[in-house]
Amino acid sequence: MKRDFNKEMEAEIASLGGRRPTLLLHSCCGPCSSAVLERLREHFRVTVLYYNPNIEPEEEYLHRKAEQQRLLGMLGEDIGWLECGYDHASFEAFAPGMAEEPEGGKRCLACFAMRLNETAAQAKTHGFEYFTTTLSVSPHKNAENVNRAGEAAGERYGVKYLYADFKKKNGYLRSLQLSAEYELYRQNYCGCLYSKTMA
Repeated sequence: MKRDFNKEMEAEIASLGGRRPTLLLHSCCGPCSSAVLERLREHFRVTVLYYNPNIEPEEEYLHRKAEQQRLLGMLGEDIGWLECGYDHASFEAFAPGMAEEPEGGKRCLACFAMRLNETAAQAKTHGFEYFTTTLSVSPHKNAENVNRAGEAAGERYGVKYLYADFKKKNGYLRSLQLSAEYELYRQNYCGCLYSKTMA
Protein backbone atom coordinates (compact mmCIF):
# COMPACT_ATOMS: atom_id res chain seq x y z
CA MET A 1 0.00 0.00 0.00
CA LYS A 2 1.35 3.41 -0.98
CA ARG A 3 2.24 5.58 1.98
CA ASP A 4 0.58 8.96 2.43
CA PHE A 5 3.48 11.06 3.71
CA ASN A 6 1.29 14.14 4.06
CA LYS A 7 -1.02 12.30 6.46
CA GLU A 8 2.00 11.01 8.36
CA MET A 9 3.25 14.58 8.76
CA GLU A 10 -0.15 15.79 9.91
CA ALA A 11 -0.33 12.98 12.46
CA GLU A 12 3.13 13.87 13.78
CA ILE A 13 2.14 17.53 14.08
CA ALA A 14 -1.06 16.55 15.92
CA SER A 15 1.00 14.51 18.38
CA LEU A 16 2.93 17.64 19.38
CA GLY A 17 -0.08 18.97 21.27
CA GLY A 18 0.75 22.57 20.47
CA ARG A 19 4.43 22.28 21.37
CA ARG A 20 6.76 23.91 18.81
CA PRO A 21 9.96 21.84 18.60
CA THR A 22 13.01 22.88 16.60
CA LEU A 23 13.26 21.72 13.00
CA LEU A 24 16.08 22.04 10.49
CA LEU A 25 14.64 22.44 6.99
CA HIS A 26 16.88 21.63 4.07
CA SER A 27 15.95 23.99 1.25
CA CYS A 28 17.03 23.85 -2.37
CA CYS A 29 15.78 27.38 -3.19
CA GLY A 30 13.53 30.22 -2.11
CA PRO A 31 10.54 29.34 -4.31
CA CYS A 32 10.40 25.74 -3.05
CA SER A 33 10.75 26.82 0.57
CA SER A 34 8.00 29.46 0.42
CA ALA A 35 4.95 27.21 0.70
CA VAL A 36 6.79 24.74 2.94
CA LEU A 37 7.65 27.46 5.46
CA GLU A 38 4.06 28.66 5.37
CA ARG A 39 2.95 25.19 6.48
CA LEU A 40 5.67 24.47 9.03
CA ARG A 41 6.40 27.68 10.91
CA GLU A 42 3.14 27.51 12.86
CA HIS A 43 4.10 24.12 14.28
CA PHE A 44 7.91 24.24 14.49
CA ARG A 45 10.69 26.67 15.25
CA VAL A 46 12.27 26.42 11.82
CA THR A 47 15.83 27.03 10.71
CA VAL A 48 16.58 26.82 6.99
CA LEU A 49 19.70 24.92 5.95
CA TYR A 50 21.12 25.84 2.55
CA TYR A 51 23.27 22.89 1.46
CA ASN A 52 23.21 22.29 -2.30
CA PRO A 53 26.60 21.22 -3.71
CA ASN A 54 24.84 19.88 -6.80
CA ILE A 55 24.04 23.38 -8.09
CA GLU A 56 26.27 24.69 -10.84
CA PRO A 57 27.71 26.97 -11.92
CA GLU A 58 28.67 28.68 -8.68
CA GLU A 59 27.02 31.92 -9.83
CA GLU A 60 23.70 30.06 -9.96
CA TYR A 61 24.31 28.69 -6.47
CA LEU A 62 24.96 32.19 -5.13
CA HIS A 63 21.92 33.62 -6.92
CA ARG A 64 19.62 31.01 -5.40
CA LYS A 65 21.18 31.51 -1.97
CA ALA A 66 20.61 35.26 -2.18
CA GLU A 67 16.97 34.72 -3.14
CA GLN A 68 16.52 32.30 -0.25
CA GLN A 69 17.95 34.86 2.17
CA ARG A 70 15.82 37.64 0.65
CA LEU A 71 12.69 35.55 1.19
CA LEU A 72 13.59 34.88 4.83
CA GLY A 73 14.13 38.60 5.32
CA MET A 74 10.61 39.27 4.07
CA LEU A 75 9.07 36.50 6.21
CA GLY A 76 10.41 37.83 9.51
CA GLU A 77 12.98 37.08 12.18
CA ASP A 78 11.44 33.89 13.59
CA ILE A 79 13.06 31.68 10.91
CA GLY A 80 16.71 30.82 11.41
CA TRP A 81 19.47 30.44 8.81
CA LEU A 82 22.28 27.92 8.55
CA GLU A 83 24.54 27.58 5.54
CA CYS A 84 27.13 25.06 4.48
CA GLY A 85 29.77 26.29 2.05
CA TYR A 86 29.71 25.59 -1.65
CA ASP A 87 31.17 22.08 -1.74
CA HIS A 88 30.66 21.10 -5.37
CA ALA A 89 33.48 18.55 -5.10
CA SER A 90 31.18 16.32 -3.03
CA PHE A 91 28.72 16.13 -5.91
CA GLU A 92 31.44 15.69 -8.52
CA ALA A 93 32.81 12.74 -6.54
CA PHE A 94 29.95 10.54 -7.79
CA ALA A 95 27.93 12.41 -10.43
CA PRO A 96 30.16 11.98 -13.52
CA GLY A 97 29.94 8.21 -13.15
CA MET A 98 26.16 8.54 -13.41
CA ALA A 99 26.09 11.02 -16.29
CA GLU A 100 23.85 8.80 -18.43
CA GLU A 101 21.28 8.29 -15.69
CA PRO A 102 17.86 9.80 -16.45
CA GLU A 103 16.51 12.62 -14.32
CA GLY A 104 15.02 10.99 -11.23
CA GLY A 105 17.39 8.00 -11.54
CA LYS A 106 20.34 6.82 -9.48
CA ARG A 107 22.21 10.13 -9.72
CA CYS A 108 19.26 11.97 -8.18
CA LEU A 109 18.90 9.34 -5.44
CA ALA A 110 22.58 9.76 -4.56
CA CYS A 111 22.10 13.54 -4.56
CA PHE A 112 19.10 13.28 -2.20
CA ALA A 113 21.10 11.05 0.13
CA MET A 114 24.11 13.40 0.12
CA ARG A 115 22.05 16.46 0.99
CA LEU A 116 19.84 14.76 3.57
CA ASN A 117 22.78 13.07 5.30
CA GLU A 118 24.39 16.48 5.71
CA THR A 119 21.11 17.94 6.97
CA ALA A 120 20.78 15.17 9.55
CA ALA A 121 24.42 15.64 10.59
CA GLN A 122 23.89 19.39 11.03
CA ALA A 123 20.66 18.75 12.94
CA LYS A 124 22.54 16.42 15.27
CA THR A 125 25.43 18.86 15.75
CA HIS A 126 23.16 21.82 16.50
CA GLY A 127 20.61 19.96 18.63
CA PHE A 128 17.53 20.09 16.42
CA GLU A 129 14.72 17.72 17.33
CA TYR A 130 13.51 17.25 13.74
CA PHE A 131 14.74 17.70 10.21
CA THR A 132 13.11 17.53 6.79
CA THR A 133 13.47 18.91 3.25
CA THR A 134 11.60 21.03 0.71
CA LEU A 135 12.44 18.58 -2.10
CA SER A 136 9.04 16.85 -2.09
CA VAL A 137 7.22 20.07 -3.04
CA SER A 138 8.40 19.65 -6.63
CA PRO A 139 6.15 17.66 -8.99
CA HIS A 140 9.39 16.36 -10.52
CA LYS A 141 10.57 14.72 -7.27
CA ASN A 142 9.28 11.33 -6.16
CA ALA A 143 8.18 11.71 -2.54
CA GLU A 144 8.87 8.03 -1.82
CA ASN A 145 12.51 8.43 -2.85
CA VAL A 146 12.95 11.69 -0.94
CA ASN A 147 11.45 10.28 2.24
CA ARG A 148 13.40 7.05 2.00
CA ALA A 149 16.62 9.09 1.90
CA GLY A 150 15.46 11.22 4.82
CA GLU A 151 14.50 8.19 6.88
CA ALA A 152 17.91 6.57 6.31
CA ALA A 153 19.71 9.80 7.24
CA GLY A 154 17.65 10.15 10.40
CA GLU A 155 18.47 6.61 11.47
CA ARG A 156 22.14 7.14 10.72
CA TYR A 157 22.47 10.28 12.84
CA GLY A 158 19.79 9.66 15.45
CA VAL A 159 17.60 12.65 14.59
CA LYS A 160 13.86 12.45 13.94
CA TYR A 161 12.98 12.88 10.28
CA LEU A 162 9.64 14.55 9.52
CA TYR A 163 8.00 12.63 6.69
CA ALA A 164 6.30 14.93 4.20
CA ASP A 165 4.94 15.32 0.72
CA PHE A 166 4.72 19.07 0.39
CA LYS A 167 3.24 18.97 -3.10
CA LYS A 168 0.01 17.67 -1.55
CA LYS A 169 -2.79 20.12 -0.69
CA ASN A 170 -1.73 22.24 -3.68
CA GLY A 171 1.69 22.85 -2.18
CA TYR A 172 3.38 23.31 -5.53
CA LEU A 173 0.65 25.67 -6.76
CA ARG A 174 1.00 27.65 -3.54
CA SER A 175 4.75 27.92 -4.10
CA LEU A 176 4.06 29.42 -7.53
CA GLN A 177 1.64 31.93 -6.03
CA LEU A 178 4.07 32.94 -3.28
CA SER A 179 6.95 33.19 -5.74
CA ALA A 180 4.92 35.67 -7.77
CA GLU A 181 3.88 37.57 -4.64
CA TYR A 182 7.48 37.91 -3.43
CA GLU A 183 8.88 38.28 -6.97
CA LEU A 184 11.29 35.40 -6.46
CA TYR A 185 13.67 34.17 -9.13
CA ARG A 186 12.56 30.75 -10.37
CA GLN A 187 15.24 28.69 -12.03
CA ASN A 188 14.45 26.51 -15.05
CA TYR A 189 16.48 23.46 -14.01
CA CYS A 190 16.92 21.47 -10.81
CA GLY A 191 20.50 22.40 -10.08
CA CYS A 192 23.18 20.25 -11.68
CA LEU A 193 24.16 20.68 -15.30
CA TYR A 194 22.89 17.17 -16.05
CA SER A 195 19.36 18.32 -15.17
CA LYS A 196 19.84 21.47 -17.24
CA THR A 197 20.74 19.38 -20.29
CA MET A 198 17.61 17.28 -19.78
CA ALA A 199 15.30 20.23 -19.07
